Amino acid sequence: MSRDHRIHPLFTEQDGELAVAGRTVSRWIAEAGGRTPLFLYDCAVIEAKIADLRAALPKEVGIHYAMKANPMPELVAWMAGQVDGLDVASAGELKVALAAGGDPSHISFAGPGKRDFELELAIGVGATLNIESAREFARAAAIGDRIGKPVRAAVRVNPPFDLKASGMRMGGGAKPFGVDAEQVPALLAEIEAAGADFRGFHVFAGSQNLSAEAIIDAQRKTIDLVADLAEHAAVPPPLVNLGGGFGLPYFPGDQPLDLAAVGAALEKTLAARDPILADTRFVVELGRYLVGECGVYLTRAIDRKMSQHEVFIITDGGLHHQLAASGNFGTVIRRNYPLANASRFGATDAESLNVVGCLCTPLDRLGDKVMLPATEVGDVIAVFMAGAYGFTASPTAFLSHEPPAEMLA
Repeated sequence: MSRDHRIHPLFTEQDGELAVAGRTVSRWIAEAGGRTPLFLYDCAVIEAKIADLRAALPKEVGIHYAMKANPMPELVAWMAGQVDGLDVASAGELKVALAAGGDPSHISFAGPGKRDFELELAIGVGATLNIESAREFARAAAIGDRIGKPVRAAVRVNPPFDLKASGMRMGGGAKPFGVDAEQVPALLAEIEAAGADFRGFHVFAGSQNLSAEAIIDAQRKTIDLVADLAEHAAVPPPLVNLGGGFGLPYFPGDQPLDLAAVGAALEKTLAARDPILADTRFVVELGRYLVGECGVYLTRAIDRKMSQHEVFIITDGGLHHQLAASGNFGTVIRRNYPLANASRFGATDAESLNVVGCLCTPLDRLGDKVMLPATEVGDVIAVFMAGAYGFTASPTAFLSHEPPAEMLA
């Protein structure tokens, strides 16, 4: 059986099994006390991704990790030493970032519904608030005055364009995210009047995009937009967060993003930028792109049954841990994530199987008519591309099953 091109080359075969970070999955499961399901995250995969980004992007562009993709504390602690900043979206994520050793001056906090206690925590530690409305800034300024701390405020802009061909469009048109571009000058005046520490702009137009041309176009428009808006600020923006949007190939036929083309175009765009941005630092905010490929979800076959001439492998995992792989997390047409029989990773025979989870719902599907080696009860199924939007993006309380184990490899 040929190897799926979407399975990262650092995941190898050893003694007939899938090996992660040089150890077989059976050894990892034993170390986890025999527990499945188990999420494994291989830091070497992320390290290689970051190295590729550093090589492709202009030297003046930093990398921020968007923690919502995977906030596992051990992973965040490791990541804090690899990237230039952390982006959080709740007080809970902010606490994880701080506990991981994240420098508050390199932590930004976005989200359209920040509560007062979250604003106070961020202001108190000196994190940057990505302001999403004039009302939110007024609340933040009042809290800053009350606790005697300056508000570090960047403006999240809802741009008049979106990132075309994106999995999720976060900008353009009516959106709950950010401040409409035409409203930004008035907000900048309020930030200046309040004596807040203006930290720059945040523009996130879309996510999960495999089109280099679309990302290049959005980045160019973003830099032109913030240059225009900067004319209304008291000082030039110290930092511009260009957002992310870099996609990963999850499904058959998906082609990887041409990162070199994105980097080369961004270098030209920055070289020609308006002088008002001459001293501005730039970052890209990436979550899925950094960690998506590092994760493997391991779930054990607990039954094999035949129904209407089709074979079903029932596992001890499912959508309550891996909602995205079931096709119920923003997917219009369900397609299979890359799967393998981890216990027989080196086998060459194949049969058509349906891999499903243990929940009492027909939505709990991990693989429809996938070709895997002859699979029996006790074998371990590996679901790849499980490093982002897995455990914490899934309905773990559904049917009250135990949570999965997580390990850093």
